[in-house]
Amino acid sequence: MIGQILATLLPVFLIAGCGTLYGRFRTPDIRGLNTLNMELFVPMLVFAVLADRQAPLEEYATLALGAAVVVLGSGVVLWPVTRWLRLDPKTFLPPMMFNNSGNMGIPLLVLAFGEAALPAAVVVFIVEMLLHFSVGLYLLSPHTPMWRLLRMPIVLASIAGLGVNLGGVSLPEWFLEALDMLGGVCIPLMLFALGVRMLDIDFSDWKTGVLGAVLCPLSGLILAAPLIWWLDIQGLQAAALWVFAALPPAVLNYLVAEQYRQEPHKVASLVLIGNLGSLVVMPLVLAMVFAHVVV
Repeated sequence: MIGQILATLLPVFLIAGCGTLYGRFRTPDIRGLNTLNMELFVPMLVFAVLADRQAPLEEYATLALGAAVVVLGSGVVLWPVTRWLRLDPKTFLPPMMFNNSGNMGIPLLVLAFGEAALPAAVVVFIVEMLLHFSVGLYLLSPHTPMWRLLRMPIVLASIAGLGVNLGGVSLPEWFLEALDMLGGVCIPLMLFALGVRMLDIDFSDWKTGVLGAVLCPLSGLILAAPLIWWLDIQGLQAAALWVFAALPPAVLNYLVAEQYRQEPHKVASLVLIGNLGSLVVMPLVLAMVFAHVVV
């Protein structure tokens, strides 16, 4: 089991470490890289996975529901905590709800369970992203128009991929192969960008950051446990939901907080210290998954 955990986590942290090392001596345009990734490479991956008719997407409906409950339920569960500790819900709750399903979730699941886990990883990623750019933006700015979702390349790629899959359209193998190659760029690039972002850790508000590093995975796991039993999620999908529930806050939370001027420095502490905390959390979760989930 230790070998499985190391084989899963070491490539993730090695690639992220390369990003940190490179960013230490250079000043890469990480925002430009992220824009390229989110507008081209990630949509290509999403479309390729969803359009592949070998992946029966109707079988992932329960997993998508479980992921949505984990995201939204985390906000509900932790709302009393924000009131009790007198934290601003607009600052604290989004990083607790919207996790790193892209930069860390997709690579972790693929490395842990192989290419067979890619559809499940993409499904939970899409759920998280759609909720982030709808519910998440509404939390920060209730007047944000929802039609902005339709301008996102990831949303357009998701709609197109679902249409191709559910419509029974067969795309040429060479076309899907090209999309797979483009989409494959996004996974190491996500990890590299995450590593560069780790240089921005702000320890000035470390107490809030540590609190978030504990509560983010804890709230997700508390919700995932009964969901997996109640929805009868099994095998690879159960493993995907466990890993999804334990992921740290998404780096995107910081970018959104910066855009809406919602205490970005505090959000940066929550996000980056939370991702640092995953060095402890993820090995424990993977050990539990490898030991108890039959994939």
